[in-house]
Amino acid sequence: MSDPTEDSIWRPVRLLLSRMDDDIARLYAGTEIKPTYVMELLRLHFLGPMTIRELAESVHRTHSALSQKVAAMKAAGLVEVTKGADARSKKVTLTPAATAMVGRLAAEWRATEAAAVELEAELPYPLSRVIADMEAALSRRSFHDRIAARLAEDPAWQR
Repeated sequence: MSDPTEDSIWRPVRLLLSRMDDDIARLYAGTEIKPTYVMELLRLHFLGPMTIRELAESVHRTHSALSQKVAAMKAAGLVEVTKGADARSKKVTLTPAATAMVGRLAAEWRATEAAAVELEAELPYPLSRVIADMEAALSRRSFHDRIAARLAEDPAWQR
């Protein structure tokens, strides 16, 4: 048997996105901002204080993932966390330091989106179209079902 990890049709996609994320991170070198904080900080600015659950839903992440990210942003002095409406919820607000950065964060977001549109225009087919086509195909048959069907035929999966 050969190492199955040697074959990966989508590894180049992951590596490409990682390289692009690294390029964005270079813009924030020497600051307390991590590119992964930008969406949440902008959402808090434009939508106002939210519970961790509301913030997680607004950025399509899990409550657990956002709870960890909020803790990191709090440690960086970017957000404050206070008690929410009930004892289990926590309200997240921007600190004055984060509010002072919002203009720069929004500028980076706009520039990144414009650069992505420019890059996509150089391609013979837009990546956004590929994604829409893949979403449509997955709505017809989920990735889970496609994998499970193959595993059902593989004796190595059977125990």
